[in-house]
Order: sequence, then C-alpha cells, then structure tokens
Amino acid sequence: MSSKRFWSSKYKIITLIVLLSGGLFSLGLYLGFKINSDHIDRPESLVNTEPEIASKVDFAPFWKAWKTLDEKFVSTKKKISASAATSSASAAALTDQDKVWGAIEGLTNSLGDPYTIFFPPEESKSFETEISGNFEGVGMEIGSKNDFITVVAPLKGNPAQRAGILPGDKILAIDGQSTVNMSVDKAVKLIRGKVGTKVKITAAREGKKEPLEFELTREVINIPTVDVEIKNGQIAGGKTADGAFVIKLYNFYSTSPDLFRSALRKFIESGSDKLILDLRGNPGGYLEAAVDMASWFLPLGKVVVSEDFGKNIPSQIYRSRGYNIFNGNLKMAILVDGGSASASEILAGALKEQGIAKLVGTKTFGKGSVQEVVKITPDTSLKVTVARWLTPLGNSISENGLTPDFEVKLTQEDFAKGKDYQMDKAIEILKNSEAR
Repeated sequence: MSSKRFWSSKYKIITLIVLLSGGLFSLGLYLGFKINSDHIDRPESLVNTEPEIASKVDFAPFWKAWKTLDEKFVSTKKKISASAATSSASAAALTDQDKVWGAIEGLTNSLGDPYTIFFPPEESKSFETEISGNFEGVGMEIGSKNDFITVVAPLKGNPAQRAGILPGDKILAIDGQSTVNMSVDKAVKLIRGKVGTKVKITAAREGKKEPLEFELTREVINIPTVDVEIKNGQIAGGKTADGAFVIKLYNFYSTSPDLFRSALRKFIESGSDKLILDLRGNPGGYLEAAVDMASWFLPLGKVVVSEDFGKNIPSQIYRSRGYNIFNGNLKMAILVDGGSASASEILAGALKEQGIAKLVGTKTFGKGSVQEVVKITPDTSLKVTVARWLTPLGNSISENGLTPDFEVKLTQEDFAKGKDYQMDKAIEILKNSEAR
C-alpha cells in the first residue's frame, strides 16, 4: 500500500469517526432536551428562559404546576383574581403573560416584605401617576404593621382627619373588600379616586370593641408643611418672656427644608431658648430633607443616619452639613407618636442619640426601609426594599421604631377637650432643663 493511499484511507476513517461522534453528540443533545422538555412541560413559545443566576434552581415543579393548571383549572367565578395583573380578567381571557406577572407577584410576596411589590402594566402606570403628584383621595398615609394595613397619619385639614381617623387605626376593609393579605399599594389604589366620589373605610381601634365605619368623600388633598406658635409665654416687645417656641412639621417634602429654615429664623427672633419640634402624625418624606434639617443642630460630620444594604455592600452614611447655629444655647424637645414615621424617625433619632433633644410622646411607627423602583419591562416595574435605616448608634428603625425618653399617652377624647398632655410635658421638661 502506497503512502498516499494510506493517508487517504486514514483520512476517511477519521472523518467518519468525527461525523459519527458529532451525530451522536447532536442526537444526545436533542434527546436530552426532548426528555427534559417532556419532564417539565414548558410552553413552546417561551423566550429568555435561562437568565444568569448564581445557584442551580429546579424549575420542574413550577412547569408541572403550570401544565396542571392549564389542563385542569375551572373557574368557579365569572371573574378571577389570580394576581393584581389579572384581577379584572376572565378565565378565558387570562393569557400566559398574565400568569407570568402572577408568578412574579408570588415571588415578591414570598419575601414577606410589605414594601417590596411587583407592578404589572396597569398597576405600574397608576403607580407612576401617583408618585408624580396626583393627590386625589382622603388624605392619610398608610403602611403595613404587624400584617395589618395601618394608618400612619391622617393629614391635617383633609377628609380622613375631619372624620376622626387616628394614627394606629387598623384598616379592616375598603368598600367592603377585606384587606387581609392586601398590599399597601393595593389599599392606596382602592382608597384614592376621583374628587367627589365616596369610599367606606372599616377600621379597628385599640380600646374599641367594635369596628368603626367611616364614609369619606374624596378631595384634592391639601398638604400643609409647617406651622409655628408660642406656648406658655408672655409676649413683651415682640419677644417671649418664658415661652416655648413650637414648630409643627407635617412632612419632609422638597419644600420642607426652606420652610423649616424660615421657622427657625422666627424662633431666633422670638428670643426664646426653648424649642419644641412637633413631629406627631408626620409620615415622613425625603431623606435629604431630614439630613438638611438635622444639620441645623449638629456639628459638621456628625452621623445623622446610615443605610444598611446588607450582604457585602458598604453602608452609606449621611452626615451633618454643619450649619449648627445654636452653639449649645438650646433646650429642645421633640414630640412623637405612632404616626411619626420614616424621615420623622430619622430626624428624631439623630437628635435624640446625638444628645440634642429629648423625645416625648409614644413609640414611633417604625418605617425605616429604603425602596428602589426598577423597570422589569417597559410597562412593568418592581419596587424593592434595598436597604434599612440605622440611627447613629446603629439601631434599626424598622425593627423597633423609636421609644421616647418620656412616654405620655394622649387620647382623642383628651385632644377634643383641648388637653395636650404631651405638649405640657415637653414644656415642663424644657423649663426645668439646662441648656446643652
């Protein structure tokens, strides 16, 4: 056999082996995929089924449940509510994409965080409208506390406050719809509505055996920011003889720092050295507003609050900008209650733990987490908790809220009679205290 023929035959053999191996490999891939596909029964039209994830996850049970529901489910109602995305869809109109939205909603619910929420297309659009400044409703801030939809604070001069709704009231039903397992954002959507329309709120209140019923007419919500007054002081030549200057702060919105600065100027002009900051019923707002306000009382660089992102991400520390105009010649108390939340707790916690002010009232709400809105698709979004707020001493606001230095309870009946024992206690403390 010639050398040329030998290499030609060898080449044919090698080529045959390669082709055979490639064919078997391809056949193996096909059979493996076919068997795997038959096992998990995935819909044929799925795309983007393999995202990059850090761990191996067995999705076979998910696809088996999907196929079982497809084959066996029969709705017992005309309308179904498999998820927020499909609450108004009929069983016949429910699409595979609707089921994907429902699955994502279930995934977020599994985290057990009331502030981490998935918004399908319709809800995402409504959420974007709400955060852009559409304030038609009854004027109250709500949150989740101990698995109940709870009133954080009714806003001054708006329907909820005028009707007698109080911080801490637990909302049991909205227009007859139970709030059990309802998200805060879903409750907000049900409560808000067109001006002039009505909404019925069923609430439970501590100390009351029977639920309370409120019928509220929706309005364009007027959101106050700052009020000032002088308590127990004699006015002489525009100055206070022995009074306490009170700044009532209703929120921490974008205009709040400027209005707060104007209120502080009036306090300085009054001649008083006693300042009471009333944060009762203040549901919070912007973190930056709280940091700016704290900076009027704290030296440059003092910690106001830190954001704990968990895992291996470094904390973000927010420090005083060092306006610090009072130079120790200040006696200060802060009034708080169950309606003091979020940025209110940041400001009160910083001034308490940095030795600037005493807290008077009742325990605060405990809303100390940070949410970020992430676009999942162009028309859906996910609001996810990304961090928690810690006070300067490292205490979690979400876990415990703030406990006042002087606990003083105040009932609605007391307030209706013009009695404000919390304010009285704050004035007493300031009159008997030394400047810091």
